[in-house]
Amino acid sequence: MSTLKPLIAGNWKMNGLRADMAEFAAMAQGLTAELSNAADAMICPPFTLIAAFANHPDRRAMAVGAQDCHTAGSGAHTGDISAAMLADCGASAIIVGHSERRQDHGESDALVADKAKAAWDAGLTAIICVGETESQRRGGTTLAVVEQQLAGSVPEGATAQNTVIAYEPVWAIGTGLTPGTKDVAEVHAFIRSFLTQRLDAEGKAMRLLYGGSVKPGNAAELLAVADVNGALVGGASLKAVDFLGIIQAVA
Repeated sequence: MSTLKPLIAGNWKMNGLRADMAEFAAMAQGLTAELSNAADAMICPPFTLIAAFANHPDRRAMAVGAQDCHTAGSGAHTGDISAAMLADCGASAIIVGHSERRQDHGESDALVADKAKAAWDAGLTAIICVGETESQRRGGTTLAVVEQQLAGSVPEGATAQNTVIAYEPVWAIGTGLTPGTKDVAEVHAFIRSFLTQRLDAEGKAMRLLYGGSVKPGNAAELLAVADVNGALVGGASLKAVDFLGIIQAVA
């Protein structure tokens, strides 16, 4: 396992109502000092719950993030949310370039890079997502796809403090399927090499998360892979018992 402190980040996607604050509270209450020392923990709820989570009396060491932002700091962009607004709500990070944003909204690498810069401008960490589709995996172009996404999505000025990279094979998200640890190791080693060549020491110190059907049952194996410095968790982050179980895998 890496010497970098792991980050376990939960992406709630379009899930969560005020009634689910009890689940968040259970997660925060279960985040003991031992678990907090073992890993940083973060929940990224929908926009409607960010302020409530960030100001929850039981939040303790649980960080709160967002799932997207606009590239502009303000302006005539009906229905959009700026990084500055998210920071004002209490968010400390923003997921950008998730495959569901790339697919559902046609987000390009250049747009993802601009969103990452917007997060930085607001003093927030950008969690930049990359990953291949099933057809790309079958076609043997995984590393080429990831390289293109990294080259286009990670802006100049990226550091280990303002940026986290999340590798999520698109075909593994929400399907229950996961690549073998050998495949995960190959992609994470490639990402580390790319970042180190481009960013030198900052690339060596940047946290790389694995995402794609991470669960308590497979977390220990996945998080033990070299250059896997945490996880971006989807469905298993909606329940305290599952999310805390993943954190316990690194404790």
